[in-house]
Amino acid sequence: MKKSEFHRADEKRFLDERGSSGSLAPNGLNPATIMEKAVRERIVDCYFYKEQCFGVNEADIVDRVVEHVDFIGGVYGTVQKPTPFICLAFKLLQLAPSDAILDEYLRFGGEKFKYLRVLTAFYIRLTRQDKDVYQWLEPLLEDKRKLKRKGRAGTTLTYVDVFIDDLLTKDRVCATSLWKMRKRDILEDLEMLEPRVSPLGNIEDLLEEEEDDEVKKEGGDDSDGSVRSKTPDSGLDSNHDKIDVDGMGESRSSRSRSRSRSRSRSRSP
Repeated sequence: MKKSEFHRADEKRFLDERGSSGSLAPNGLNPATIMEKAVRERIVDCYFYKEQCFGVNEADIVDRVVEHVDFIGGVYGTVQKPTPFICLAFKLLQLAPSDAILDEYLRFGGEKFKYLRVLTAFYIRLTRQDKDVYQWLEPLLEDKRKLKRKGRAGTTLTYVDVFIDDLLTKDRVCATSLWKMRKRDILEDLEMLEPRVSPLGNIEDLLEEEEDDEVKKEGGDDSDGSVRSKTPDSGLDSNHDKIDVDGMGESRSSRSRSRSRSRSRSRSP
């Protein structure tokens, strides 16, 4: 058996000899140096990595995630202790699983495998090319399950789709600087990716429908769509003016009749 086939307890060998003897990741980066040096040193020296990550393979990763990972993050606390999440991500960098294994990780359903899904997405973002990253991660934006995130400020609540969006848009996630990808519209112009169709539909069509609804609301409540106009009078409507006019007409006629009667009475004697 060759010396390289042994699994040594000292994981620093992975850091020392990877640059000269190991293969590069599909995106051309060295897996041993993807994470920052300070984070790598904390990972290989922590108790969880030495106890739970020694001698594991791709199948054991699933058990470790289900048993020990209940939050995401890089380092936490005042002493910046590495999380089990980042320790297992570093172990995946050492194992370098194939695309078929990563696809099986993502296919695991159920609530207890949601951290395996985000761990796989984090590893894909670190090691795959930009075209593959979009194709792998964009379908995960429909996952709305809750996640716990632990950092220096404490534990907060987040969601799977929010974490995936951070991987696609931000430059630093889980105490790890992400390599800069080309934007999606650039890959579409190069015909490397097809335009993405949102589950909500076309955004332009949705905006046009909202504008049409607002125009209908502003048009009034009349069925024929006509808008009532106010009379230029001093706040009085036409019916009220008609009543006043009729009243004035009746008073004038009564006055004329009383005058004629008074004249007839004066002439009679």
